[in-house]
Amino acid sequence: MKARIPKHREFIIDFPQSMDQAKADEGWEKLNEIVEEYKKAHNGQSVYSATFIEDCEPAVKKLQEEYGFNYTIQEIK
Repeated sequence: MKARIPKHREFIIDFPQSMDQAKADEGWEKLNEIVEEYKKAHNGQSVYSATFIEDCEPAVKKLQEEYGFNYTIQEIK
């Protein structure tokens, strides 16, 4: 069976290697909360929706300040 995933963009997130694992795990939990809140606010739309990056980037930037991770936005074809 084949499944076609539409062209989309993704956050690529990289926590520093020197960061305490517990703090990195906490950061991942908060990032996952952003995704879940997005789904609730947008009638279950997934991360593949056209405006996911634009809608979530301000919250991701706020967490970036708190946790010090780097991120890029990558287009997936």
